Amino acid sequence: MKTITIDPITRLEGHGKISIFLDDAGNVADAYLQIPELRGFEQFCIGRPVEEMPRITTRICGVCPEAHMMAAAKACDAVYHCELPRTAKLLRELLYVVFYVTDHSTHFYALGGPDFVMGPTAPKAQRNILGVIHKVGVEIGKKVIGMRGACHNIIKQMGGKSVHPIGAIPGGMSKGMTKEEQAAILAKGKEAVEFAKFSIGLFNSLVLENKEYVDLILSDSFTHRTYNMGLVDAKNRVNFYDGDVRVTGPDGAELAKFKPADYLNHIVEHVETWSYLKFPFLKNVGWKGLVDGPDSGIYKATPLSRLNVSDSMATPLANEEHDKMYKTLGGKPVHQTLATHWARLIELLYAAERWVELASDPEITGPEYRIVPDKTPDEGVAVVEAPRGTLFHHYKTDEKGLLREANLIVGTTNNNGAINLSVKKAAQGFIKNGRVDDGLLNIVEMAFRAYDPCFGCATHALGRTPLRVSVHDHRGEIIKDLRR
Repeated sequence: MKTITIDPITRLEGHGKISIFLDDAGNVADAYLQIPELRGFEQFCIGRPVEEMPRITTRICGVCPEAHMMAAAKACDAVYHCELPRTAKLLRELLYVVFYVTDHSTHFYALGGPDFVMGPTAPKAQRNILGVIHKVGVEIGKKVIGMRGACHNIIKQMGGKSVHPIGAIPGGMSKGMTKEEQAAILAKGKEAVEFAKFSIGLFNSLVLENKEYVDLILSDSFTHRTYNMGLVDAKNRVNFYDGDVRVTGPDGAELAKFKPADYLNHIVEHVETWSYLKFPFLKNVGWKGLVDGPDSGIYKATPLSRLNVSDSMATPLANEEHDKMYKTLGGKPVHQTLATHWARLIELLYAAERWVELASDPEITGPEYRIVPDKTPDEGVAVVEAPRGTLFHHYKTDEKGLLREANLIVGTTNNNGAINLSVKKAAQGFIKNGRVDDGLLNIVEMAFRAYDPCFGCATHALGRTPLRVSVHDHRGEIIKDLRR
């Protein structure tokens, strides 16, 4: 048996590798995405004052620190049983949707987009942000960089730092907003709406008007019928910051809708020996291995999943694009993994529109941007939608507020089972009879890139680092297996 290894895989956050096993005929027998890196946040936070968690967990990685800061702050609110003033909620959500605009822009233009702008089989030296700028023009490149810069300036203004912000604290935000700041942020929000509309237009012209790309999106090699998960508001519309968790089945019917505090009644984490990344699955469906279908508890929690579990978008322009996508692809649910790129741009537009809504609210400059928690702390769970999936933070403390237990299920972890399914199916669809080249391997990588995985914050293990070394002979048979 021949093994093909892609190591490291590229255009993602963190480190991972793909192992593809070929049979004697040169066809794919199996394929896995392995995560060899270790993070230990859940363990070394034990004993720390819980109010430090928004400052500690924001350091998990530099890609979505805002998501961890916000989930940690909300979990602290729950630990201290405090209800936030409306101004505090408005400020938090505003910072969060500004973060979404910059994060989704990064993925479209720098990580996932080069595969479509430059072509899946283009020379790898061109499949990057510089190749994209060369092809679409310097002016568009300046527009992308300018929007990202504006977002990070606002995050710094509201959160104290442009990377690893610390503005969300138990009970609200560390500072309020002046009317002058409100006017400037509102003006940038209107620019963000135009930027999002431009990005969707670019996707339409570069991808949807290209039959080869549309065929690739709709191909069986990139299709999995799994459950979907996402946060929805009271009207079952997409919401990144607050709401209930909704789960729908491969047929689109609702399987569950639950409060964040009830997540352990619905989610269980499975462990495999060959990866540090866990495999969450739906408790009421069960773990059946790395397979899809209604009998498998594997689910997706992606931008496309959020749209699949919702009834609509909460802002008008994004809802128009939402309806257009589902009309084009045949209605809900959509199971084509590469359509996640389209859904991500619809979310970009929603985030920009919501930015304008929040920045226009007169109460956002109110004086009550924080209350001081005064209840005895004990236990709290919070959920936000990180750009790459549903993010759970769960803390237990003693009566002094010192952490006794912490559990984090991050966006990429939720998608681990589905990512492995996608990598294997793409490899089986494109690697035939031993024929493999750089372009085909990049198409396999496109399977995981659609999920925008962040392994920097997804990997967690406790205790001494486990290590397994397998020695194979020339036939691929294991002749020695060492474990620590």
